[in-house]
Amino acid sequence: MTEPTGTSKDDAEPTGGPQSSAEESGAAVAEHRVRGGEAPEAGATEFAEHRSGNGMAPEGGTRPAAPAGRERAGMFGVRGTGDTSGFGGLRLPAYAPAPAERPFGGWFDELADDFADALDQRGIPRSAVQQVTVDRGEITFYVQRERVLELARTLRDDAALRFELCSSVSGVDYGEDVAQRLHVVYHLLSMTYRRRIRLEVALDVDDPHVPSVVEVYPTADWHERETWDMFGVIFDGHPALTRILMPDDWDGHPQRKDYPLGGIPVEYKGAEIPPPDRRRAYS
Repeated sequence: MTEPTGTSKDDAEPTGGPQSSAEESGAAVAEHRVRGGEAPEAGATEFAEHRSGNGMAPEGGTRPAAPAGRERAGMFGVRGTGDTSGFGGLRLPAYAPAPAERPFGGWFDELADDFADALDQRGIPRSAVQQVTVDRGEITFYVQRERVLELARTLRDDAALRFELCSSVSGVDYGEDVAQRLHVVYHLLSMTYRRRIRLEVALDVDDPHVPSVVEVYPTADWHERETWDMFGVIFDGHPALTRILMPDDWDGHPQRKDYPLGGIPVEYKGAEIPPPDRRRAYS
């Protein structure tokens, strides 16, 4: 007899079976489990492997590191909890890539040298770049927030750099137990040299101010508005920092970790549907 190939029609295997995207399965899950690793013991130093081949290096740098052993929760692969939303169950140790050491590999070393030379020519102290990280084949410069506009202009205008486009400005919230938990990430593209890099700025949640880069990269206009809307980061000097996704009178910033997990209750035909993380199981 031929095995059914469908997912929800006639006598085919129902949705949620091993073949379905609604159920975790396959090599990707096994790889995910392996990559999660083991949570470090209390007080132990976190380590991360450099792609440059320099072996293992301890967590460090001038930006605050994630607390050792702090776990993060995920949405998928939840079973047997009674939680129909997928918000519980999956636990992985926090991951913060270690500062990279030379040689970074590939064109990263040339870029870092050209960037340092450009800073010297413009009288910008090299300490404006707090840390360089190479992780998963990508390079990130962690920079002082007071210098982000100067650095953006340098990266755009210097002939050896030519990062003409800011393709995205996004936010990250690492949680209430992390110092400088709010991060702003700038994705820059050099169309001249076909290179992509990131700038990253760490902010205190009580002082979430950073200079706007709209005067250097006009495309950042609505990206900064979205980051303000979702994370509450205030971009000083932005021409019109208003909400772009939520209503103007909305209270709070939905992608912060201290925002209610399941959103808000919804009234529907006289009944109230609770947020997803408060719903009961139906089986």
